[in-house]
Parts: sequence; structure tokens; C-alpha cells
Amino acid sequence: MNHRTVVLSPGSLEALQARFALRVTARLDAASRELPHDITERLKSAREQALARAREVRRTESAQAAHPMGGGTVAIGRGPASGWWLKLAALTPVAALVAGFLLIDRIHTASQIETAAEIDAALLSEDVPPAAYSDPGFVEFLKTPRE
Repeated sequence: MNHRTVVLSPGSLEALQARFALRVTARLDAASRELPHDITERLKSAREQALARAREVRRTESAQAAHPMGGGTVAIGRGPASGWWLKLAALTPVAALVAGFLLIDRIHTASQIETAAEIDAALLSEDVPPAAYSDPGFVEFLKTPRE
């Protein structure tokens, strides 16, 4: 088996398609001359209906192209203030996100300062021998509730 891939330019592809269409049309014309009269009349009627539908589709497409929003006009992005207004609208979520991060950072820092202050207050208010400060269980002692 020998498979080859042929790459055609757009111009040669169109020429090939046109040649194929002419050959198919010639065959159909030759075969339609041999058809009975009633079948040719039915085909003629079907062809006229298809052409009428195609005209209607073209009319609706052209009407939709002329009025893309159903006849109304939309003024977004027009006017002297639209440039800075759209930039402001785009930057507002970013500013809210940055403000949220800063608030979270301040709350976290305040929590750490409060915890360190509690530990320092506990250390200064108790009579503790100096060797206790190097004991690994000393922090646990500070965290236990006092009565």
C-alpha cells in the first residue's frame, strides 16, 4: 500500500472543485433527459421551492446584518468618557483584591503580635527560674490555662 498526501493550493483546490462540479452537472443533465415527465415536474417544483427558501434565508441574513441587535442601537464604548470609564471598571476588581490581601495581612500580623504579647506577659508575671526558659516544655506550660 502506498499512501500519498497531496497538498493543494487554494487556487488549485477551487479549480479541482469546479471541474468536479461541471462533470457532476453534465452527468445529471444527461440523466435528467431520460426521466419521465411527472418526475421532471416534481423535480422542477422542488427546485423552485429550494430557490424560494434560499432567497428567504438571504433576505433574513441581510436584515440581521443591517440590524444586529434587533433594530436597537447600543452605545457602549462611545463618547468621550468611555475610555477612562472602562479602564476604571476593569481596575475595580483588581483594587478590591489588593485591598483584601492587605486586610488579611494586617489581621494576621495583629494576631501574631497579640500572641507574642500574651507569651511575654505570662513570662514577666510568673516567678520562673532562668533554667526554665531553655526547657522545650516551657512553651507548653505557658499555653496551659491557669486557675
